[in-house]
Amino acid sequence: MKISKRMMLTTIAGAVLATMATADIAAAAEPIKIGMTVSSTGRFALAAQAGERGLKIWVDDVNSRGGIEIGGGKRKIELISLDDRSDKTMVPRVYETLIKDHNIDIAFGPFGSTLTGAAANTTEQFGKFLTIWSASSDAIYNQGYKYVVSASQIAASRLGHPSVKALHAMGAKTIAFAYLDEPFPAGITKGAADLAKKLGMKVVMMEKFAKGTKDFSIIIQKGLASGADAFYPTSYEGDQMIIARQLREQDASFPAVYMVYASQTQFLEIGKDADFLVSQTLMHDKINWKVNAGLNRSQVVERYKKLFPNVAYPADFQTALAYSAGAVLEEIIKKANSVDPAKMKQAALDLNGKLTVMTGPYNILPTGKQTSMEFVIMQNQKTGTEVVYPSSVATAKAVYPMPPYSSR
Repeated sequence: MKISKRMMLTTIAGAVLATMATADIAAAAEPIKIGMTVSSTGRFALAAQAGERGLKIWVDDVNSRGGIEIGGGKRKIELISLDDRSDKTMVPRVYETLIKDHNIDIAFGPFGSTLTGAAANTTEQFGKFLTIWSASSDAIYNQGYKYVVSASQIAASRLGHPSVKALHAMGAKTIAFAYLDEPFPAGITKGAADLAKKLGMKVVMMEKFAKGTKDFSIIIQKGLASGADAFYPTSYEGDQMIIARQLREQDASFPAVYMVYASQTQFLEIGKDADFLVSQTLMHDKINWKVNAGLNRSQVVERYKKLFPNVAYPADFQTALAYSAGAVLEEIIKKANSVDPAKMKQAALDLNGKLTVMTGPYNILPTGKQTSMEFVIMQNQKTGTEVVYPSSVATAKAVYPMPPYSSR
C-alpha cells in the first residue's frame, strides 16, 4: 500500500501531538515541590517545628485528596525541609540549595521575621514565590519584593493591637514596654505603643535589650519605678519564660503583664510563674472560625494527633499559622492555575476578602502584607487558660489587677 505524503505528515503530526499530550499529562502529574527551612536547634526550634507540623498536616490533606487541580490534572505536594539551625547567616545558602539543587517550585518561609527577612532576598533573586506564615516584620514588606505574600501572619505593626485593646478594656492607663532589639519584637512594640497612645494610655517606658540577655532585673525594676499598670515585654518564648520567673523572684507585681507566648503549652510548664499572665493565640478549643478553605480547627487537631502521636506538645498557634498558610497557598495555586510567581501573586490579591481559614479571614496589601487574622487575648486563670478579649468570644472576665505574688 502506497502512503501519500499528506498521510505521512498527518501521522507524524498526530504522533507529535500525542507525545506532547503525554508530556503535558506527565508534567501535570509531577509533584509541586515546596521548600522550607526548619530550625533543628537554637532559640527558634520549638516554634519552627510546631509550624512545620502544621504545614505537614496541609500536605497530608492535599495528597489524600489526590493533589491540587492545576493545568488539567492533579498534582500532589512534595515538601522538602532543610535545617537552618536558627541562624540567619545560614538561611540564604539553604534556600539557594533548595532552589538550585532541589528545584523547588515554591518557597515556604522559615520561622520568624529574622530568618524570613534573610530568606526573602534569596527567593526574590531567583524569582520564587515565597509564602510567609510567621514573619510579621513590616520591614519585609517595604523592600519592593514582587513575590512575597504573608498568607496568615498579620503584620507586626498590627499584631499588638488586640493586646493593647484588651489591656485598655481591663482598665490599664499606663504601660511599660520592653523588647528584644530585633525586627519582630520591635515591630510589635512600635505598633502596640502607637495604638496605646491613640487610646489615651500613657507609655511610661520604652526599653530595648540585646539578644542573649539573661538577667532582666534592671528592666523589671525600671518598669516598677515607672508606675506602669501593665508591663509588656516582647521577645521570643525562651526570653519570656525567663522574665516570668524573674518577675516572681523579684516580687514584681504589676496589675497586668502581657507576654505573647504565655498561653503556649510549653510556657505553662513553668507552673505558677505563668499564673495570670495575659497572652494571645489563634489556637484554642473555643476559637472556631467558619472556614471556606482548608480544614477547621477540630479537623486540624484530629489530623495532628493522627500524624504526630508521639510529639510532646499539642498543636499551637504556630501550627495553626503554618497550616492556614498552606490552605491559603492551595487556593492561590488553584486561582492562578499555575506555579508561576507573577500569576500566583495576582491570584493572591484577587482572593482578598474571599477566604476564611482556621485562623480567620484573609486579606493582604499589594506588598503582600497581611492585614487580617487578628489574635484573640487569653489569660492564665485558676480555671485554666480563658479567652478574655474580644467580648464577643470571651469565656471569662479578665482578672485585673492580678493578685500580688505574695498572696498567690
